[in-house]
Amino acid sequence: MSAQHRTKYRPANERFAREYGPWRPVVAQVADKFLACGVLEHGFARIRCDACTHEYLLAFSCKCRYCCPSCHAKRLAIWTQWLDTTLLALVPHRQVVLTIPKRLRAYCLYRRRLLGEIARVAARTVTAAIRTLTGERDLAVGIVACRQTHGARANWHPHLHRLVTDGGFRPDGTFVSWPVHDTARLPEAFRRAVLRLVVRLELFDEDQAAGLLTWPHSGFHVHTAVWVSEDDRAFATRLARDCARNPVALERLTYDRAAKAVTYCSDKSEGPTAGTETADPLEFLARVLVHIPDQGHVTTRYDGWYANRPRGMRRQAEPAAADTPPLIVPAPRLAPTEATRRWAALLQEIFEVDPLACPTGHGPMRVVAFITQVSVIDRILAHRRTRAAREAHGGPRSPPSTRAPTNRGASERSPPASPPPR
Repeated sequence: MSAQHRTKYRPANERFAREYGPWRPVVAQVADKFLACGVLEHGFARIRCDACTHEYLLAFSCKCRYCCPSCHAKRLAIWTQWLDTTLLALVPHRQVVLTIPKRLRAYCLYRRRLLGEIARVAARTVTAAIRTLTGERDLAVGIVACRQTHGARANWHPHLHRLVTDGGFRPDGTFVSWPVHDTARLPEAFRRAVLRLVVRLELFDEDQAAGLLTWPHSGFHVHTAVWVSEDDRAFATRLARDCARNPVALERLTYDRAAKAVTYCSDKSEGPTAGTETADPLEFLARVLVHIPDQGHVTTRYDGWYANRPRGMRRQAEPAAADTPPLIVPAPRLAPTEATRRWAALLQEIFEVDPLACPTGHGPMRVVAFITQVSVIDRILAHRRTRAAREAHGGPRSPPSTRAPTNRGASERSPPASPPPR
């Protein structure tokens, strides 16, 4: 930003930078286009009928995203029609909404690309969960990802909306449904993956990330309750349109000229963000302009089966099979504890490490015993402490003792060790 622009927008920075971030040059560009949208003084097109010579004037539109409600609605209409006719497969879908805690939302305000990096982490987490619970690692999950930065009152609330296929596609095109929606494990996997990201980006250190893992209410939430049938295409497009909606709804906005106040009604019927809120016009304007994305920032992504490259490869390989409904195969039913047992496999998908691989030889590891007896636990821990102390001092190592600890009662003492076999 030039010195002239810094001087011009210094009052805005002094008043709103603390809560809504510093003034960005893209905001001035988009605001100027929005003020000229639909105004004939800024240009128009003449529309005439050659048969009856009737004509009218059509004012130019700004075509701004996430600022002009009219132009954004036109974008959504064209986009949802393309989703219905071209992109979405004839399979069930599910809406997945992922929320991050308030402590990370401030980082997204000053580091705009962070939300996009979290979106990629969310796509990998959802894909890994579906692959793990179905038991098929080659499944391609179709994801239409929309990033939202606004809440119910147009406040700063960055979160992620996903329209996800309710399962995945095999390499031959067969669709396998998502068997179990584990609402406890998926948020935990998403939380650990995001914390690993912020540590890698040096936003948090290891101790801060470990502290967030101990919080009972961490602020990470995943909602997967909205399901869409493969036959209900109208509901699927409405759901996608809601995922990419404009931050402000004009039907819920009123302006009192006498009091010079803006009243905005929330779309929530209950909760802390329900009801109406009255704000100063400049305060509300700063709240709305903060949602304008920077130039070049992608607000809608397509991952997995819906990514551009796989779709192009499928069209080239089988152009006639593009409109053919895929064969839907139900996934095998899981036992109530099977999803929990596959938690290690889910961690392997997310963190790209195998928790059952040997750290030295990278060979397979297995569970050899479950230690529950108190005396055996004490003996093993005492041996480990003695071994660690000797290795620290560099002294000679001695074999582990077979004597029972003396701090337990006689009833808890283990029997003497039997002589080794001949």
